[in-house]
Amino acid sequence: MKYKCLWTLLLLCMSALLPAQEQGSIFRFYGQVRNDFYYQNRQARESSEGFVMLFPLDRQIDADGKDINRSTSANLFNMHTHLGVNITGPTFGKVATSGTIDIDFRGTLNGTGAQLRLRNAVFRFRWGYHWISVGQLGHDLGHSLYNETVSLNVGAPYQPTGRVPQIKYQYDDPHVKFSAALLWQAQGGSVGPNGKSREYLRNSGIPEIALKGEVHNPQGSLLGTVIHFASIRPRLQSDEGYKVNERVNGLNLQLYGRYQRGMFTIAGKTMLNQNFTQSNTLGGYGVTSKNLQTGEQKYAPLRLWQSWANILYGRKWRGGFFGGYIKNFGASKAVSDLIGTGTNIDQMFTISAMLNYNIPNWRFGLEYSYTRAFYGTNDAKGRVKHTHGIGNHRPYATVMYSF
Repeated sequence: MKYKCLWTLLLLCMSALLPAQEQGSIFRFYGQVRNDFYYQNRQARESSEGFVMLFPLDRQIDADGKDINRSTSANLFNMHTHLGVNITGPTFGKVATSGTIDIDFRGTLNGTGAQLRLRNAVFRFRWGYHWISVGQLGHDLGHSLYNETVSLNVGAPYQPTGRVPQIKYQYDDPHVKFSAALLWQAQGGSVGPNGKSREYLRNSGIPEIALKGEVHNPQGSLLGTVIHFASIRPRLQSDEGYKVNERVNGLNLQLYGRYQRGMFTIAGKTMLNQNFTQSNTLGGYGVTSKNLQTGEQKYAPLRLWQSWANILYGRKWRGGFFGGYIKNFGASKAVSDLIGTGTNIDQMFTISAMLNYNIPNWRFGLEYSYTRAFYGTNDAKGRVKHTHGIGNHRPYATVMYSF
């Protein structure tokens, strides 16, 4: 019954938009129908039934000495099927207005039945080269530059991902782009004592801040940087029952670039990561000190370096390679009680080979990737020692119809 109500609400919203078209708004629908298949020889940390694979799981030995996680998995899913509409609104003097709404039709997700996921929902004001956007858009650390992969992994965990509510100012001319944004969290959130949640940033009272600068040319080559700051409050009350004012601050720095010439593309991104667990990447923080009376704690984030590179050639037949690497350098001081994602991984790499066949409205793609993570034990500063490698082979295929 609830799904019938959801569809009815969607149809009513679309119907409500139609009278506006008579007042000067123009609607252009777009979307895609996509099916993806993967197979892997090992259990992995993943999201959304496997369409994003973060890292292979460490050994889990049973009473007979067998590794439980050395088990295969496979899935066919259409979670990235989506429908959107771009809206060109009226002009007020020199200010043009527009908006975008699009949603994913997620199919069956973790046994909960059909779901809709909001991707983008934003309105914009533009005058000349200046833009103001309010709504849900891609996070600047991820959407500053995307790699090309066949899989919906899109380079995670080396490539940050996610769409978040934000207020953004952007200057964009044919050669220079600059933006400043205040961002909140959605569809996950940071990792904390109560798991992955948006409550830690919400209780902070301070939004994330992102500044981006970029130089580019009409042929598609570009060079850019992003500076990002986030502050979260892990707890409001200590285990001893006292009100506490605890914060974890993280500063993230990113450089990226792309060079295009004819059918050849090479691109890359590198990032210094401090507790950016609100995205599909690794990281976290630990306790540096504790007040013995009130239980209030101080924290320090783990410092990670993560990078990826992409080499591609072709148009109709388009093939290429992807490589990613991530390294945990630990915290700046001694920490305990680590909280985060993959905090016992010292380093990890992925290499992928891919091939797409593109014809009007259609794409057929194949990809093979190998990921190896090096697990160990954390020392006093959260660095990982005495490591052993765990590998995962993952063939992947996709068929997509776009309109």
